[in-house]
Amino acid sequence: MGSWWEGIDESRLLIAPDPGANGDGSACLLSLPHPKSGLRTSYLLCNGLLQELHWFKQPYGSWFLGDYVSEDGSLYTATPIDPVFVMLPIFEDARMKKGDDPGKFRQLDEILFINDYPGYQHLFSIAKDCMEVVCESKEIGSTKFFRLDDNKVLAWLRYKVSQLKQTLPSLDQNYAAREEKDTLIDSVSIVGEYLKDDPWLKLLCNHFKLDSLEAKTTALDFEVCPAAMGSSVGSSNFSQGKNTTEKKAGRNVKQAKKAKVETECRNIKEMFTRASRRRN
Repeated sequence: MGSWWEGIDESRLLIAPDPGANGDGSACLLSLPHPKSGLRTSYLLCNGLLQELHWFKQPYGSWFLGDYVSEDGSLYTATPIDPVFVMLPIFEDARMKKGDDPGKFRQLDEILFINDYPGYQHLFSIAKDCMEVVCESKEIGSTKFFRLDDNKVLAWLRYKVSQLKQTLPSLDQNYAAREEKDTLIDSVSIVGEYLKDDPWLKLLCNHFKLDSLEAKTTALDFEVCPAAMGSSVGSSNFSQGKNTTEKKAGRNVKQAKKAKVETECRNIKEMFTRASRRRN
């Protein structure tokens, strides 16, 4: 795809559903806080489907896009994410819960109005349809009010873990051979990648009688794409951020070793120049 972020003219390669294939062709990039870390993260809203952007980059590489060579060899992928995960933190803050007080009911437009993140307002129609699974609601006249409900949230999270626990063994033989408790830990860990440790991940671990340390998330090769903040989206600096885990660092070391083997790689411009000389 071409220029895809305000202020950035460089091309990037994105694998995502075609906006015009099954809808009105509308798509936009949103900058929202990650539900676990709170860091600015990029999401794609396409035909009412919210997707998170992932970024992957080999040490060396470019893309041939028709007659054009994209110097940046990064690969971006968009995968669906349950919008409840993304909106859970702001619904939690909006109810202003104190102690045993369940908090206040709020209008949806109030909850989604966040000064630093106008992208939330694009999720109004999605929130209206999906947030009742974790919220109490009441109507006064033609106005609907929402309040996050702890019991509903926990029931929804248990369902997510249950679905994952059933799905993981079917993915490959390694998962199928694992003990049931290990599969449960993996399932809670995956869900926990989108939850703040306190209170939701802690409550989930308590329910399944797991040590919270057992459910710590593990690093993946595909990183969640950070939003542009003074540099190109998904620049190579991302892999050098402060939040890089030891496993990520280990992966980068392996890539560095591989780069040493590729000593015979040549500049593509030089290769074309030599080919033209031979014809002459």
